[in-house]
Amino acid sequence: MLLSCYNKDAVEAGLDEVGRGCLAGPVVAAAVILPGDYRHEFLTDSKQLTRARREQLREDIRRDAVAWAVAEVSAEEIDKISILKASFLAMHRAVEQLTVRPEHLLVDGNRFVPYPMISHTCIIKGDAKFLSIAAASVLAKCYRDELMEKLSEEFPQYGWAQNVGYPTPAHRAGLREHGPTKWHRLSFRLV
Repeated sequence: MLLSCYNKDAVEAGLDEVGRGCLAGPVVAAAVILPGDYRHEFLTDSKQLTRARREQLREDIRRDAVAWAVAEVSAEEIDKISILKASFLAMHRAVEQLTVRPEHLLVDGNRFVPYPMISHTCIIKGDAKFLSIAAASVLAKCYRDELMEKLSEEFPQYGWAQNVGYPTPAHRAGLREHGPTKWHRLSFRLV
């Protein structure tokens, strides 16, 4: 069972992002504030869950959270500022959208650009340790996967419905044959 909080005396928001290693699409982050005593039997790192379980958990998180938000940074922005900075920017945008202001941020990973006037703690593999970070990972992944599936309807030659923009052989073959789209990160080594 994952931990419900890092600091029980603070309103905490868990932060996570998805899509850093993709060749196409935005990087997406979510911020989630859960009740302090929150428990969930199945909530964990989104990468360890089936799609059906993630979809069910997304509904649970939206229903149970004190506040939640999802934000993205476009491929064009990624090309301008770098994927690392874009990941932090997506997290900041998610925090900005929360309807409740957190007092502390729990960030998945080992680095973060401080958000103004809110303390933070970086937790390596935090999405497998804290419920709020796991919840953020689920919301971000569900959002991004759906977006890439929709984009795949317009650009089926890249296999985004299956690979969600990651550099699979099918995606690379599509790039070789058709070249990049406006959704591709041109600063990345595409093929």
